[in-house]
Amino acid sequence: MLTSKVFLRKTKRGKVLKVVREHYLRDDLWCGSELCKKCGQENSDVLDKSPVSSSTLCAFPHYIVIDTNIVLHQIDVLESSAWKNVILLQTVLEETRKRSTNNYKKLREIMATRKDSFYVFVNEHHKDTYVERKPGESANDRNDRAIRKACSWYQTHLEESQKGNDKKKQIKVVLLTQDFKNREQACNEGIPTYKVDEYVKSLKDFPDLQEKLAASHSESNNENREPLYPEHLAPTRIMSGIKSGKLLQGVFHSSRENFLEGTVSVEGQDKSILLQGHASLNRAVDGDVVAVELLPEDKWTSPSGIVLEDQEEQDPGDEIEKEEKLLIDSTKSKDRQPTGKIVGIIRRKWRQYCGILLPSVLPEGTRHLFVPAERKIPKIRIETRQAVTLSTQKIIVAIDSWPRTSRYPLGHFVRALGNIGDKDTENEVLLLEHDVPHHSFPETVLACLPTMPWMITEEEVKRREDLRHLDICSVDPPGCTDIDDALHFRELSPNLYEIGVHIADVSHFVRPDTALDKEAANRGTTVYLVDRRIDMVPELLSSNLCSLRPDQERLAFSVIWQVTADAEIQKTRFTKSVIRSRRAFTYAEAQCNIDDSLQQNELAKSLRGLNKLAKILKKNRMDKGALQLSSPEIRFEVSTETNDPIDVISKPMLDTNSMVEEFMLLANISVADHIFKHFPECAVLRRHPVPPASNFEPFLKAGKTQGFTLDVSSNKALAASLDAAVKPNNVYMNTMLRILATRCMMQAVYFSSGTVAQVDFYHYGLAAPIYTHFTSPIRRYADLLVHRLLAVAVGADVTYTELLNRKCAQQLCNNLNYRHKMSQYAQRSSVALHTHLFFRHRVQDEDAYVLFVRQNALQVLIPKYGLEGSIYLKGNDGDSKLDFVYNPEEPSQTCGNVTIRTFDRVVVQVSLDSKYVQHQKIAVHLVHPKIAGLSVDAIEISKTDEPRTKKLKGGK
Repeated sequence: MLTSKVFLRKTKRGKVLKVVREHYLRDDLWCGSELCKKCGQENSDVLDKSPVSSSTLCAFPHYIVIDTNIVLHQIDVLESSAWKNVILLQTVLEETRKRSTNNYKKLREIMATRKDSFYVFVNEHHKDTYVERKPGESANDRNDRAIRKACSWYQTHLEESQKGNDKKKQIKVVLLTQDFKNREQACNEGIPTYKVDEYVKSLKDFPDLQEKLAASHSESNNENREPLYPEHLAPTRIMSGIKSGKLLQGVFHSSRENFLEGTVSVEGQDKSILLQGHASLNRAVDGDVVAVELLPEDKWTSPSGIVLEDQEEQDPGDEIEKEEKLLIDSTKSKDRQPTGKIVGIIRRKWRQYCGILLPSVLPEGTRHLFVPAERKIPKIRIETRQAVTLSTQKIIVAIDSWPRTSRYPLGHFVRALGNIGDKDTENEVLLLEHDVPHHSFPETVLACLPTMPWMITEEEVKRREDLRHLDICSVDPPGCTDIDDALHFRELSPNLYEIGVHIADVSHFVRPDTALDKEAANRGTTVYLVDRRIDMVPELLSSNLCSLRPDQERLAFSVIWQVTADAEIQKTRFTKSVIRSRRAFTYAEAQCNIDDSLQQNELAKSLRGLNKLAKILKKNRMDKGALQLSSPEIRFEVSTETNDPIDVISKPMLDTNSMVEEFMLLANISVADHIFKHFPECAVLRRHPVPPASNFEPFLKAGKTQGFTLDVSSNKALAASLDAAVKPNNVYMNTMLRILATRCMMQAVYFSSGTVAQVDFYHYGLAAPIYTHFTSPIRRYADLLVHRLLAVAVGADVTYTELLNRKCAQQLCNNLNYRHKMSQYAQRSSVALHTHLFFRHRVQDEDAYVLFVRQNALQVLIPKYGLEGSIYLKGNDGDSKLDFVYNPEEPSQTCGNVTIRTFDRVVVQVSLDSKYVQHQKIAVHLVHPKIAGLSVDAIEISKTDEPRTKKLKGGK
């Protein structure tokens, strides 16, 4: 059957077109019930013939239909095994997909794992359940009517198969909805209908499911309390305010150091807008898109100099007043910046959060505060009757609402992850917190892999350049199994050399639009944690067929140059190839071969030639203005018995590290130039924007305190300034300056060339006019896209629609930028976790350097562990003043005859603060210079721990 709709549409040029939309309807769509005798389907039953009910509210056999608001607001409840015989209507699925991508994705995952419990009925294409939208009817009302129509049809349809049965045993169709109007209409139409919370509370076999119900404002018992926050503006007022320029739209970023501060970054504005105090933050959560009103210039302030941690709520009014007074006192400075207040939320960025429960103030209370693992997220108030059990576990909580009368947002418990402090649990937390896809590869993905044993066919060799005769080798960190790059060097004539960079041809195995390709695109990157690796592609590819193992024939994509002795490129070519690596060196092994004059084999000679040219390439880059920045890099040595860290080692930087880096950079630049010439509108490139001048203010201030006038007018000027900023009596100071300079940088991002002006392609850090990523396709999806573009450019492969569509390319780039950033955060969190484990039974004094001097704290960097910590300037009696004099201009802290400034070397005591089992953290205390009265709470290790400490040291 066919229904059609005709309407007129006016084009941009004023022409009126007649548009006909046809909608096909059928009468043979199966209802999904094994009870049905009418549909005529066999062996595909999903809905039980005689469903058993555990509901005291619906004691009769029944099927459940849920409406869209259940999926949008109570998705966590649907994960439970309590749900059986659920009919999901096409109307609900489509409306969810339009209104919440995250909830739609989660619903599809639930359906995939619970195929026997959820049945999708295509009501929009059934002749008896499809409804037309009436004139003047809203889309929401039409959808509600379609849901009720489907419920009525199911009831009538099933009654015909139950004739003669006892009425008490007949199956009914029950509608669950939180929408009052929809529920009222359903009752009038004779459809059994209940609120979802009523139904869940009636499930006698699943009492804990109640805690997963999303909290609502009406349930918060806060209606009679005075509002703590200003009211948000209505959406219409926000939109008109933004259009008129009275309001600005931007992304809210909460401060890690001070929960009463935040900033809003507005596109096109050089400086972020500063927010201070609860009222100005106005219930925004990190990542929310907000509407902000700029304050008059005479009310602008500067960021506070205090480090302020949120404490558990006792008396909200008193706490807020006390904290904000401290904040105001600390912002009196000449360095003011645009200041504003949030007047509305445009789009929430709420997600599920991992963390722990704080003990309840009331012994028998059910209301508890949840502390997220991410410090930028506020505490969340939840209700649970499982507090005793959950108090020792890491749990997941979701935010439901944030009323004006509640200091903290309201949420609900989702699930428990495992015991606090357990390494597997903590690893799971950091992966979830940083949204790292870490599930096992599904069967659909594994089905795309080649069958084993796999060999390169003769036909494939004929399509490629055979380079198996070359002395190719790889140089990687110790233990590397996903080897995606290798090098070769040979002399062509006395002043001409051939250099080859050979990259694993992952695109041969990962074909476009396959399940494997889609999974890799979603993951975006391989994530390297301290003790495990989350692969972008299955291990068969990452550690075997794509890995350029020694003495194994492998498919590669090669970039080959002819260069002079001065590293001037005479010729560049790109080719798909077959290679056979002679050896897989570690950086240290390769360095030994270069340094040992007795080593005169071909590989040693190749490495020396590569190293010599790499040094020239590096000098040329530095002369153009490339930056040599710094960040602390460490690695953990772990016990073979316990897999716990037993020592921390700084990663050594050898010439061979730089050698490999130079040729990878050269390959990336050469490929970027080539694919852009062939695909100027859709080349996948990588740019590093020039930082705005305001980013350098803390860096310039720090340099000034040391007597250096740093020039940040260009990357070349900055590089020269950093090279000159040296003090013989403080050998680590230059490294500190480079660390601070790194923090001034913008994030490097992937982009599609057709979306950005060519002048903005520039990579600031590398001083390169054009750049991309080509050299790591095993672990980066961006490189895989670049391989496909390059293959088309050199005639080695065919194109496909999405590859040459700049909009599709940019959407992929947006996801890759997000995944790359999250993977960096996850890797840092993994280092922090293992640092905690390392100090679980240790108290050590270590050298540290002052990064920042704050009004009430010193922020220090401990190079040995790559660890940062805050030393709160408190006395033994808890007095935060302790006669310290803070000079914000220098900046410095003075107590008696001791003055501490930025970059000063100090000695600190490092230990694990286990005072609160639920929230352990690294404690840092000042040991030298010694200040009388300053609290140094040494954490003693009990005698029972001593043998274990000695055992770990002995097993090192």
